[in-house]
Formats: sequence, structure tokens, C-alpha cells
Amino acid sequence: MPVLPTDAAPRAAWLPPPGSWQYHLMLGAAGMLVLGPLGGVAAAYMNFSLGFFVGGQVLAGILGSVVTAGYGASGRHGANYIQTAAASVAGMGGMAVVLQAMAWLGMAQPPLWQLVLYLLCIGMFGVGVGMLYTPLLVDRMQLTFPSGLAVANILRALTDPALLRRSVARLGGGMALGLASGLGSGRVPWLAALDLSAATFGAGMIVGARVGVAALVGGLAGWAMTPWFIAAGWLAPGEPYRKATFLVALGMILGAAVVDLAQLLAQACRRWRAQHKPRPAEQRRGPGMGWVAAWALLWGAATVAAGVMWFGQPLAFQLIAVLLALVFALVNGISVGMVDQNPISSAFVLSVILMAAAGLRAPQVGLIAATVLLVATAEASDMQQDRSTGWRLGSDRMVQFGYQVAGIVVGALVAVAMARLFLQAYPVLALDQTRLPADQQPARWTSAMTYKIVGVLHGLSQDRAGQYLAVAAGLGIGLATALLRRAILGHSAWQRFARSGRRGQAADFVLDAVILPSPYASSFGGFVNLAAAAWMAAGGVLASVGAALGAPGAGRQGLPRDMNTASLLGGGLIAGDALAALAIGMAGLLSVA
Repeated sequence: MPVLPTDAAPRAAWLPPPGSWQYHLMLGAAGMLVLGPLGGVAAAYMNFSLGFFVGGQVLAGILGSVVTAGYGASGRHGANYIQTAAASVAGMGGMAVVLQAMAWLGMAQPPLWQLVLYLLCIGMFGVGVGMLYTPLLVDRMQLTFPSGLAVANILRALTDPALLRRSVARLGGGMALGLASGLGSGRVPWLAALDLSAATFGAGMIVGARVGVAALVGGLAGWAMTPWFIAAGWLAPGEPYRKATFLVALGMILGAAVVDLAQLLAQACRRWRAQHKPRPAEQRRGPGMGWVAAWALLWGAATVAAGVMWFGQPLAFQLIAVLLALVFALVNGISVGMVDQNPISSAFVLSVILMAAAGLRAPQVGLIAATVLLVATAEASDMQQDRSTGWRLGSDRMVQFGYQVAGIVVGALVAVAMARLFLQAYPVLALDQTRLPADQQPARWTSAMTYKIVGVLHGLSQDRAGQYLAVAAGLGIGLATALLRRAILGHSAWQRFARSGRRGQAADFVLDAVILPSPYASSFGGFVNLAAAAWMAAGGVLASVGAALGAPGAGRQGLPRDMNTASLLGGGLIAGDALAALAIGMAGLLSVA
């Protein structure tokens, strides 16, 4: 690894010099052998018991900053590398649901080394694809990545005494509120009735009212169309609208991405024709794209080969899975960057639907192929989140890439180990809940993600005309909305009107957030229930109103531009909610051990 540039000499003489092999050994051990496995255990337990898991970035960032506190302000880089490795391990640990799905489908368990290497190949492919999209999503589009911003603020504050003194009240207050609401939501009836998600509210505070209100508009549209979905046969009475709208939402993101990519491609062609000089070496933020593309190609080929040789996969479906991973890594990366939501299980379902259109009928084949989507998309989105944190902190991008790669190696081992541990300790986890009657469903181990995965695989022989229509409708809505937004909101006359006074600002907000909301933002309402969309909107409105009422620069003395009151409170809420989820998960694991 290259020598890490530092802001100052280490404050504690006993700590290894920054950039030395002892330094990286210390950071790697903390991230991959301590914090990562801890997050992996929690992620596996939460996926088996609930069907979702909390990403490890925020938690590992808090704990990693303790390890590097002795380096002063420059310790933020080391803490960032620790959380990068730990998040990779934890994210892969959550993928233990793939082995649970194999058990539900009655598949013979392959040798452990084949499972580990298959997950390893997919994870390496995922981080390569994530790095490939970094110049677009992080450098070019500069998406918010709310959790990435939260981690950056936490690391800057906890490793710099000066910043900590200026931000501790807001950051600490947000963490306390997030922790209290997360712990109390399952114990306080009125709080549970509110369906409060402190992390969602905090993400809304970070992204603002325009994104938050747009998410609520998307949720209200899905809720209002529920009777139509039932009449069309897309939903059964009593089912939530998001069971139908998640396909529309994915199509919307894809449609808007097509417009953005077309514009960026046109700009790239113009620059190429103008033969601009390349940027100086000191301004480059990472490796050349040729090197990254070669990495992704190598591990993509390894993934295809492993699936064909070890699992008897048809070559065509393995290739389709790898190609779809390139698409969904971008689509889900944009969703994470905009609203902090990574719909990986939805991408899995849509990939199965698309492969069914290509002739897929065997559930076992679909599981192995679509696992590429599940793991690669999760790791690519984690890569983008980590890159956004590193971009704000000024960390070395190649060093961070090395830590993520190392985390994938340990994470593949953790995923298989967690699956074997839980399935052997609790045989109920191996029962196919999609085939069990309602009175035999386990109360503790709901495994919602596995239920969705196996459920769609069991339905491969069903008529999917309605699902294809939903995806096509979302694609059309995303394309049309993105084009109209560029034509109207991007027009110079409208921009002059929007700056002309309060009437123009109000009209611009209504058009931007309600009438023609960004497909990236409004699609969030299609993935979550209405309460979650409402909490994001509430957080965004509160932050925007507070910014409008406050004096310019109030409360930000000496703080970086992106460490304003809203981002600190919002990041604290996300961190506190993550701590609560980890505490609940570990307590539940210990109670059944």
C-alpha cells in the first residue's frame, strides 16, 4: 500500500507511524478481525430473524475512531479504512441468507470451499463495479449518500478535538435521540404505533425537503393506486401497495439513469473531440478506469466460471446475471446516494423476472444466478458509500479500495460460517416458510428477505405479464419525468423566475418536489411503507425550515461546509438508530443462544 499522507505527527508515540506496515496491520486487524465479524454476526442474525440488516459503516466508524484517536485529526483516514474493511465483512455476513435459500429449495449443499470462493468472486466483482462507477456517482454527480456523510462527520468530529468541541452537542444529541427511539420503538406502545424510524428521519434531514417530499409523493401515489392494483390482480386485498410498486420504482430509477447517462456520454464525447489535456496526476482521485475495468472483467469471468463448473449453471444465465449486475449496481447506487435505500432484494426479484422472460424455469438455477445480483449489488453500493466518505475526508482512494478487497475475503468466510452456525443451531431456519401454513410460521425467525427470494423462485412458472408491465411503466415514467425536468427546470427562463422572489421559489419547490419530482427520490416511496416515506419527508421539511429561519452560517463556526446543523443531527440519528439495532440484534442472539 502507498504511504498515507498525514496532517500532523502522531500524538501518541506508541502508535505505529502512518503508512507503515505495522499501521496497516493494526487497522486491518481492528476492521477485519474484530469490528467486521461483530457486524457480520449482527447482520446474519437480523436477516434470519427480521429480513433486513443495518450496514456496518456507521457503527464501525464510531468504534474505529477510538482506535485512531491518538493520531489527532489525521486519524480520520485510519478510522475510515477500518470502517471500510469492517463494512465489507459485515455486508458479506448478511449474505448468509443465500445458503438459507438453498436449504429452503432443497438443494444439496456444495463443499464449503466452493461456497466461499463463489461468494468471494462475486464480492470482488462487486467492488470492481463499484469503483468503476465512482467517477460518475461520487465525483461527477456528487450524490449525498446520507450514511456516508454521517460517517464522514462522525470521523471528523471524533478524531479532531477542535471539531468535536464545536459539533458534540448536535452530533451527540442526535445519537442519543436515535438510540432512544430505536430501543423504545419495540417497548413503548405509542412510539411503536408511530412506526418511527430515526434513521429515515435523519436521512431526510440530510437530503432536505425537496428529496423528502418527493419520496412522500411517490408513497402517496402508490397508496392511492392500491384499489387499482387489487382490481388488476397485482395485489390481493390487504397486501401493501409496495409489493407492486417496487417494480415500478426500479423501472423509474432505470429510466432516469438512462437520461443522465446519455447526457454524461454526450459531454464525454465533446471533451474527447476537443482533445482536452488530462488532469495533472496530483488531481486524480483513483486508478485509471482501464485498470478498474480489467479488475471487474477478471472477477466477472471468474464468477461465471465458478457458477458453471461448481454449480452446473447454464452459461447463458450466468452471463445474464453478470450483465444485470452492471445495471443494478448503478441503479441501486443512485438510490443509496439519493435516499440511503439499497433495494437489493427488489433487484434480486426483478433479475429473476427478467431471466424468466429469457426462459428460466428451474428455481435452483435462478438462485445461483441471481445471487450474483444480490451480493454484487450490495457490495458495489457499499463501495460507493465508502467512496463518498473518503471523498469528503480526502482519504487515499486506492488504500481504501485495498481495505475493501481484504474485507471481502474475510466476509466470504464469515457469511458461510454464520449460515452453517445458525442453520445447525436452529433447524427451524431450514424450513421453507413459503410452504408452511400460517399457524406453523415461526414467530422468532421470520426471515423476510429469504421469504421474498424463495417466493419469487417458486413462482417462475406463473404468468408475469403484470410484472413486465409494471417495470415498463416505471421505465416510461422515469424517462418522461427526467426529460421534462431537464426541459423545464433546466431552462434559463424558469431559473430566472425561480430566483425572482418568494413566489418563484415556492413555484420552483412545488414543481421540483411535487409535480415533477426526481424519479430517484420519488421511487423511495415505492420501496417502503407510507410511514417511512412520511418520516423522511418530515425530516427534510424540518431541516429546510430550520435552515430558512436561521441566520446564514449560524452554528457552523469553524466547521466544514457539509457539517451543518441538519447533517450533524441527521447523522447522529442514523448512528443512534444503528446502535440500537445492533444492541437489539445482539441481545436477541444471546437470548436464543
